[in-house]
Amino acid sequence: MSFLGTLCLLLVATTLAGHFAHRAGIPAVIGEILVGVLLGPAILNWVQLNTLVQTFSDIGVIVLMFIGGLESNLTLLKKYLRPAIIVAVIGVIFPVVIMGVTSRLFHFTWFESLFIGVIFSATSVSISVEVLKEFKALDTKEGATILGAAVADDIIGVILLSLMISMMGDHSSGTQANIGVVLLEQIAFFVGVFLLVKWIAPYLMQLSDHLLMAASPTIMAIIICLAMAWIADLVGLSGAIGAFFAGVAVAQTDYQHQVDISVEPVGYTMFIPLFFASVGLNMTFDGFWAALPFIAVMTVLGVLTKLVGCGLGARLNGFSGSSNYLVGAGMISRGEMALITAQIGFSAHLLSGDYYSDVILVIILVTIIAPFVLKDAINRAPKLVVSDKSA
Repeated sequence: MSFLGTLCLLLVATTLAGHFAHRAGIPAVIGEILVGVLLGPAILNWVQLNTLVQTFSDIGVIVLMFIGGLESNLTLLKKYLRPAIIVAVIGVIFPVVIMGVTSRLFHFTWFESLFIGVIFSATSVSISVEVLKEFKALDTKEGATILGAAVADDIIGVILLSLMISMMGDHSSGTQANIGVVLLEQIAFFVGVFLLVKWIAPYLMQLSDHLLMAASPTIMAIIICLAMAWIADLVGLSGAIGAFFAGVAVAQTDYQHQVDISVEPVGYTMFIPLFFASVGLNMTFDGFWAALPFIAVMTVLGVLTKLVGCGLGARLNGFSGSSNYLVGAGMISRGEMALITAQIGFSAHLLSGDYYSDVILVIILVTIIAPFVLKDAINRAPKLVVSDKSA
């Protein structure tokens, strides 16, 4: 029962923080993340990221990305698939090379340096989705490019991580994976996504109408969401990616609006705020001053490598200056994807425990900065966003 007190405290704090952040013109997600920093091990140490908090946080990511898929325009996603892939590839190359070489200057081994680059090649689109939704910019060409690039980015990151673990030859951990098998599983997953969007989801949603249960279409949509998140995790992708495509599939049916208005209150009343708070709960200031030069340099590079790299990818596809900035800003956030990559690599002995906390702190700092940059990018392109939305 003590968890109920923790849950109550976090909900009160995130609600107030989101309210005052919004009043101050700051994305509400920033206030929610800072609640985790304040109440967690970094400052007051009132709340720890225990199993229950982590579970609620994981559900929050899945629900948030499911809502993002529900509110996405599949036509736009298809139209901007090519620029999304180019944005993702360049957005991976920049951090792997630049942050990898910079890590070497801080006396990391070449292998550790390469792994740090791989960690920061990951993009967590969940926080960007929240900011884009808040400012009504999700259903635009920039929003579609960011979403598509984040999916491609996730796949590339998983492949790079699998390659590094194979190169390390650490058979003692449970993360050892054959890269060929991983690729085949992920290809099968996306074939399944096509089948889901085309036939399976419409059939299941129509079937749900015949079930003598209250809110049966919403229940069926949640079943599809959780199943896809689970399958994505099984093939080495983020569960958030599976949830996103589940949302896209349900959005192509006649039940999109009904499901959206039912699921969104559930997500935002409990699970999604806990996800954002958990980002702050991961932060600690142990050894902060000794590692300050590394943390400062890598935080700046963590922002710039995605902002410039992904912005360059958008530019190569004919996007305007304001759109380049918006796409680059939308790809900055690392969040849970980088945290997961760091944890897997740490377990596989790709990174020494002496540096693990410093890398985690950089991930969180970059994640906190990302919504500010994204909001600025949206504000610099108001006409562009509105015109695309109306189109």
